[in-house]
Amino acid sequence: MDPDYEQRLLRQINGPKTPTKNSPANSPFRGSPRQLLSSPSRSKQDNSIDRFIPSRVVVNLSKGFLSSPLQENSDPSAPSNSKEQTSNTENKESQLYSSLLRNELLRDEIDSLTEVNDDRQPLSTPKHIKRNLFKSRQKRKLSNESLDTTSPYSLSPISADSHKLLRSPKKVVRKISKVPFKVLDAPDLQDDFYLNLVDWSAQNILSVGLGHCVYLWSAYTSQVTKLCDLTSEGNLVTSVAWTEKGNQLAVGTHKGTCELWDTVANKRVAELGGHKTRVGSLAWNNDLLCSGSRDRVILMRDIRCPSTSQKELVGHRQEVCGLKWSPDKKLLASGGNDNKLLVWNLSSTTPYQSYNDHSAAVKAIAWSPHQHGLLASGGGTMDKTIRFWNTLTGQPLHHVDTGSQVCNLAWSKHSNELVSTHGYSQNQVLVWKYPSLTQVAKLTGHSLRVLYLSMSPDGESVVTGAGDETLRFWNIFSKNTTQKETRSQLDLFSHIR
Repeated sequence: MDPDYEQRLLRQINGPKTPTKNSPANSPFRGSPRQLLSSPSRSKQDNSIDRFIPSRVVVNLSKGFLSSPLQENSDPSAPSNSKEQTSNTENKESQLYSSLLRNELLRDEIDSLTEVNDDRQPLSTPKHIKRNLFKSRQKRKLSNESLDTTSPYSLSPISADSHKLLRSPKKVVRKISKVPFKVLDAPDLQDDFYLNLVDWSAQNILSVGLGHCVYLWSAYTSQVTKLCDLTSEGNLVTSVAWTEKGNQLAVGTHKGTCELWDTVANKRVAELGGHKTRVGSLAWNNDLLCSGSRDRVILMRDIRCPSTSQKELVGHRQEVCGLKWSPDKKLLASGGNDNKLLVWNLSSTTPYQSYNDHSAAVKAIAWSPHQHGLLASGGGTMDKTIRFWNTLTGQPLHHVDTGSQVCNLAWSKHSNELVSTHGYSQNQVLVWKYPSLTQVAKLTGHSLRVLYLSMSPDGESVVTGAGDETLRFWNIFSKNTTQKETRSQLDLFSHIR
């Protein structure tokens, strides 16, 4: 190379200063790219170079992973308090703002907000979960849907996805009235935890046992009629239960008899004996009538031939105060004052399963109509806990401490929720969401223990009875807010092998 041309080339790169001994021109390693990059004179003259290489230290690479699902350490089966429920509501606004930013800055194409599910997934999820951070992406073609939401002549600075996100309707929060829509006086309604004196029939007729008598109240006409009076016999009504069709009523008495009454003809059809003392719980299974008594025995009888079909179920050591059939009518759950919850099979006289986790009497029992084999039970004053069981495997699932005596449980027919009534010392009615076990509503009004509960045939309302001798009607569940039924892992018939 010509020495003059080499000097002029070095002046253009390093400036007009004549190269020194340490310059690359006088270096024996000139022409080596390693020496040129490590030269001190090269680092001092960076202002004259048109190429800019940013420092990777100040780059926030975490923004590139914003589209990945959020991770939380919370357990979906653990009960959540009211503070967590409030924080989830407040986070929706921040999630909307964050989604808008991700649409405009990161092109995440989020066009809707989805509700936080039981698995604690994020409110918004981009259409593309996997993003190529360092690869160019072609612009997507406008679909007919996006052309409908935004005009091509729109002056809005935001994208079509953001338009759709802002126009998406917000979820309407269901409001449950804290005041009952009807209150009826119920004089002589016994304040006894072990009795079941209120039941609502499929014909929309409410039966109530008051002292020696049984009264019927029609929800259509609000007319009250007296069905029977046991005063002459010196007997008290201790339980009532309608048949599934709602045309016959079983009445348990203090002397241990079960009377069958035809409510249309207003006459007694049959009187069944067998118990030595009061019958506090009754349960129908088509023509089978099960009765639980203080004599610790459960009698199962076919009313078509009660004398020849009587079956005794012995398993409790104290009074039987709760009886409920499963939705498929194959299993019978019984609760007693011995703190036991037993599950019986139709083909056996010995308990099919036994649960002993409660520390007080088990009166509140309810089978889930949405998940096969799911059973809920509540304990008395010393327990105050609602527990859930998988009767297919015999394993406990969840539990929640309610803070007061659990008197009754009932599942909603339209959503995966349940209602519970309580005694000492809150005297309240609570609505729970399963399986998160969050409180949806808290209803107060009774001054004494809410010992009785029954649901209307349409599944929208419940009636509660308490020791304050009142019946209160609450509109808790609604068909308009029907939730999509979740497929239960307990249902053996919902999966194909």
